[in-house]
Amino acid sequence: MKLVIWSAVALLLSTATGIFASDTDLLVKRANRFFEALPDAMPGAENDTPELIALGEKLFFEKRLSINDSQSCASCHRLEDGFAGVDNLSTSPGARGEQGTRNSPTVLNAGWQDAQFWDGRAEDLVEQAKQPILNPIEMGMPDEKTVEEKIRGIDEYHKTFADAFPGEEPAITYQNIAEAIAAFERTLITPGRFDDFLNGDGGALNEAERQGLQTFLKLDCDSCHDGILLGGETYEPLGKEHAYDNQTDQGIYELTKVEDDRMFFKVAPLRNVALTAPYFHDGKINTLDEAVRKMGKLQLDLELSDQQVSDITDFLKTLTDKNREQYLK
Repeated sequence: MKLVIWSAVALLLSTATGIFASDTDLLVKRANRFFEALPDAMPGAENDTPELIALGEKLFFEKRLSINDSQSCASCHRLEDGFAGVDNLSTSPGARGEQGTRNSPTVLNAGWQDAQFWDGRAEDLVEQAKQPILNPIEMGMPDEKTVEEKIRGIDEYHKTFADAFPGEEPAITYQNIAEAIAAFERTLITPGRFDDFLNGDGGALNEAERQGLQTFLKLDCDSCHDGILLGGETYEPLGKEHAYDNQTDQGIYELTKVEDDRMFFKVAPLRNVALTAPYFHDGKINTLDEAVRKMGKLQLDLELSDQQVSDITDFLKTLTDKNREQYLK
């Protein structure tokens, strides 16, 4: 009789343990239906050479690409210390001190986005790299020819461009400047613990973080924030259920003048989101908690509880680059 009882107890304990492990395994499988771990390389990287990448890195930090030698790509898209490809300002000052009109998006993992900028006006990293240099508020150069002549006047670039673009004459062109910067940006890949989870390591997320993932899925946040970057692939109206407070910037409408495009913006990718405050296109949302709560109301018509907000932010922090997790608050 005792043997039968102990066998039943052992079976129950085994089953209970199995259920716990199974729940985590099922969550991993479910997550893989909506999300994808970061691949090893971005699209286009197969053609990048070490010489091209090295040149692109130099140009990314090159302030002489601006009208008064004061501004580089890295001025707004900082990579040092705990910065996650942004400057953590609502909007960024340009070379002449004028303030930009939109929050600077991160350059980390950016090559997996469907298009670049909040309105998707650049189809890829190359086209994106061309625009800030000529933007009168940002880097302020008057035209492509002026940029080419300025870089050709810097001796150190003669060999580096020749090495990066062998056989091309001239090697220093505006197109090649953008190509090189894009090649460097394609190296900015930042896997986090969530990638380990997607790859089958259920223990990569703790209980609170797994609960946050479940809440994220239950509330259907993944209907917009999915794929490799948990966003960056589609365009949605900001204020689907309730109008956003700031209506000054009408999103894609500013580009197309099509009425149906009012307040449509590219869905922000959530990789490294815990380090990229302030949030939204105008940088008016200061904290991640506030951003999550605001999105619940604006997009889902939900008043999220403090617990739901805490759960989701716990999960979102697992999207942080492992090398930058030490900077999380």
